[in-house]
Amino acid sequence: MKSWTKTIVLPADQPAISIKAQLISWQVPRRIRGNFRMERRILLNDCYQPTSTLLKPFDRVQMTWLENDFITPDSHYLPDDSQVLDVLFENDDFMVVNKQKGVKTHPNSPGEDGTMMNFAQAYLMKQNKHAYMVHRLDGQTTGALIIAKVPYVVPMLNQMLRDKTIKRTYLAWVDGVLNDNSGVIRLPIGDHPTNSRLRKINGERAKNAVTHWEKIKTVYQHTLVRLNLETGRTHQIRLHMAAIGHPLVGDDLYNTQTNVTGLLLHSAAVKIPIPFSTQIKSIGAPLPVSFPTNIK
Repeated sequence: MKSWTKTIVLPADQPAISIKAQLISWQVPRRIRGNFRMERRILLNDCYQPTSTLLKPFDRVQMTWLENDFITPDSHYLPDDSQVLDVLFENDDFMVVNKQKGVKTHPNSPGEDGTMMNFAQAYLMKQNKHAYMVHRLDGQTTGALIIAKVPYVVPMLNQMLRDKTIKRTYLAWVDGVLNDNSGVIRLPIGDHPTNSRLRKINGERAKNAVTHWEKIKTVYQHTLVRLNLETGRTHQIRLHMAAIGHPLVGDDLYNTQTNVTGLLLHSAAVKIPIPFSTQIKSIGAPLPVSFPTNIK
């Protein structure tokens, strides 16, 4: 059975908390914490200790995950090295890459290639690792995309997204002049009743969705805005800005008046707590040439 082992040397300022409390702090899921304990797959300084044991500075904590700890223990994306992956940040567990315009995040069928996950799979094969999807960006959206390199950080990163400890910042050009300097949009998003490609405000099975926006500048009849997401619903930014009368420039789904080809939406930065540490990293993605600094 395939396994993954991670050894952490605790820092000099390590608080005197229990192994259990440390695992909770690291966002290790409860079920996996139970597996660690029952199967003695967590070692402290090379020996198994009860999870009530208090930790000290420079202790070594070793965790071993097995395939049956995960719903999807392995990924099966076809490797595709036809495009070079632009890596903005990486460590042993995950990376942030710069997604290109017009490239899908992931395949929709088993034999499909040409997506960011295929490019990541080819890149990670050289490290004897695999690509695991954490979140997605629409095909026309550019910028920072988080990809896991090992399965054990996927639930941790997903929990950070749910807890909003991962902060995502976007830039977008929208139609019209925004009178206020900032605002918050709180409109539930659900399925569209007749078109599976679309989503709808207060649609079927609607879920809570919250978007914060801030005006950067207005040029002619368009406004550049900075957006931060509290939730990550499909098409959230596109739907929310259209709902307040300022659809995204180039949005062929929710802006029927646009005369610009290609969505002007960029994932500008992610601020992410580094798993198994107290470090928080801000990772920016440079603006692509397709995203103008001014617009007519």
